[in-house]
Amino acid sequence: MGDAALASKETPFSPGLSSHTEVAFMSSDSARSRNSHSRCQTSIPQGPDYACQLTYNKWFPAKIMKSQTKFEDRYSRQILFRGIGAEGQKKLGQGRAVIVGCGATGSALSSLLARAGVGYLRIIDRDYIESSNLQRQVLFDEADAAESLPKAVAAARKIHSFNSEIEVDARVEDLIPANAEELLNGADIILDGTDNFETRYLINDFAVKFKRPWIYTAAVGSYGLTMNVLPQETACLACIFPDSPRGVVETCDTSGILNSAVNALASITVTETLKFLVGARDKLRRSLLSLDVWNNDRTEIVADHPRPGCRACDEEDFIHLSGEARPHITMCGRNSVQIHERHRPIDFSEMEQLLLPHGTVRHNEFVLKFWRDPYELTLFPDGRAIIKGTTDTGVARSLYARFVGS
Repeated sequence: MGDAALASKETPFSPGLSSHTEVAFMSSDSARSRNSHSRCQTSIPQGPDYACQLTYNKWFPAKIMKSQTKFEDRYSRQILFRGIGAEGQKKLGQGRAVIVGCGATGSALSSLLARAGVGYLRIIDRDYIESSNLQRQVLFDEADAAESLPKAVAAARKIHSFNSEIEVDARVEDLIPANAEELLNGADIILDGTDNFETRYLINDFAVKFKRPWIYTAAVGSYGLTMNVLPQETACLACIFPDSPRGVVETCDTSGILNSAVNALASITVTETLKFLVGARDKLRRSLLSLDVWNNDRTEIVADHPRPGCRACDEEDFIHLSGEARPHITMCGRNSVQIHERHRPIDFSEMEQLLLPHGTVRHNEFVLKFWRDPYELTLFPDGRAIIKGTTDTGVARSLYARFVGS
């Protein structure tokens, strides 16, 4: 199964930011009424005429100009659309969405939702921007890459340059079982901008357990998939894919990605989100849609009811939310991390061909070694790996997802 991967590497954190920084960006009017949401965790000037803006590691005051654009003018073309109208636009303004991941898919989702006027966006991403992201990650520019800004923070800043009337809650964090309830709570809908099935199954467990709608979206190469998950009404991710893909999995780093494929899938996902937020549930698609923009292929698989015997829907066995299904990660000697991803047979010859464009590869029947400065990845036939060159388990997990898949 193809899957989009976030371009990620161990990048020194911007001074003054931890790996769990959270920043709320809002207009001056919002700041007056939502002081409890301000998460600028440093000493900055306070007051209605200041907003949080991050450049390098310095916070500085930015005078907020009150929008001269009336509500009706800003969204006039959307209001004219019969499916939304004035009442629907107001509902969008009251809507709350969480976007998990702000790479290619997540940045397109965030941009479109912000421009459509969805009132609250929480963007969750632990990664930092690099130049290879710019081909497909539409919210970022060369200055962001030069500064190695956190994607969530850069996205919030960029969104507020074109729509300061909405609230963007930027979370520089890795979504894991321990923080899933905190990060995913409080939203009307959850959107998938991630790069791996491990995180998607975690979102799925949370959504099914707490009956929160979410939309699965993935893309790699010229191909992508998307599916609405309405707990107790439609199939969930585990209904369609009971287990994670086994063996060699395509990622953006090994198979590339067309920005047009990402944007096509993101546009479909955002349209489904707008339908949900305005209450047009009868218009929601209840199928798994696959689309190949290069080969002009389009397929749908019916997903209009939960599958009997589904681990999540039927048995309510939320192994990903509890952390039971999460690959065990341990420190392995000095400056190394071991990922215990077992029972996933790896074809070394096939993997070598995928990795050769990205570094040095050597293998025998027992082990494959892949060098990409400054890291060394040792891969075993059962899927287990040792990643040398970092002690950050998040970085190790990201490297594994990029080059092996997960």
